[in-house]
Amino acid sequence: MRILVTGGAGYIGSHTCVALLKAGHSVVVVDNLSNSNREVVDAIEKITESEVAFFKMDVTDELAMRNLFSEYTFDGVIHFAGYKAVGESVEKPLMYYHNNLVSTMVLTKLCLEHGVNRFVFSSSATVYGDNKIPYDESLPLLETTNPYGETKAMSERILTDTAKANPNFSVTLLRYFNPIGAHESGLIGENPNGIPNNLMPYITKVAIGELPILNVFGDDYDTIDGTGVRDYIHVVDLADGHVKALEKSQKGTRIYNLGTGKGTSVLELVEAFERINGVKIPKKISPRRSGDIATSYANADKAARDLGWEAKYTVEDMVRDSWRFAEMRLRLR
Repeated sequence: MRILVTGGAGYIGSHTCVALLKAGHSVVVVDNLSNSNREVVDAIEKITESEVAFFKMDVTDELAMRNLFSEYTFDGVIHFAGYKAVGESVEKPLMYYHNNLVSTMVLTKLCLEHGVNRFVFSSSATVYGDNKIPYDESLPLLETTNPYGETKAMSERILTDTAKANPNFSVTLLRYFNPIGAHESGLIGENPNGIPNNLMPYITKVAIGELPILNVFGDDYDTIDGTGVRDYIHVVDLADGHVKALEKSQKGTRIYNLGTGKGTSVLELVEAFERINGVKIPKKISPRRSGDIATSYANADKAARDLGWEAKYTVEDMVRDSWRFAEMRLRLR
């Protein structure tokens, strides 16, 4: 199949492109490079020994996207393109609502017009709000705690309603948890522009000396050590989940959690990074961030049952691969 991957030069998108190409599919990548680099596409091609059609384009630009759909025939779409920082979404809600919702609507409209009936959406565990743990797909969604999560929940509703109105349209909503790690080659990984919003790239930037100290946001949560607990999943596992979801898509809407089912605190993750990699991470406790919750982890039984997917990598694998990627970037400077 030929798959359009929006945000395909980003962290999760690039690993999914690798997984798609390894599975025998072809990919067309659209990315505006606002939080990624063109070199990532070259790395995808090097890893897979395959060609990738790349277009620097914003998915909210309907005219540009319409021209792309006229040029290529797609068998499916995986939609990653979107802003993704919880804290930033609280500070800049209009930017998040415009970008994340308009991009979803533009893609959905063009899929219907061109008969592209497989749509896999990059959703998030944030749609559950501060809900019952572990998060299960059958849970009623509570009010989200931040605009980022709300854009994911609203996009889910847009796609679900579209599938109801168009019986041939297949939508798979993948609610995933906290991806970390990198490809074993060390050629692609999480390397955001500017100050990272996610924990692992913050840790690695401290480890290589780009940042002086790790801020741990809050140590007074009701958790094992007072710091936030999350379900960390290796990005390669996550990418494989997208391929399986695409290949096993069915008419209507399907929802799957992609996680390990295990919670790890911030301090536990830092300790694992230090222990496995032999690197000390200086840190300080800072106030909680607006929009964060205490604990989040998945019940991923449905993905195992329906898709034949389950996470294989451990936290130790995740921190080892993250550090390998950071070290390779440091050596290439």
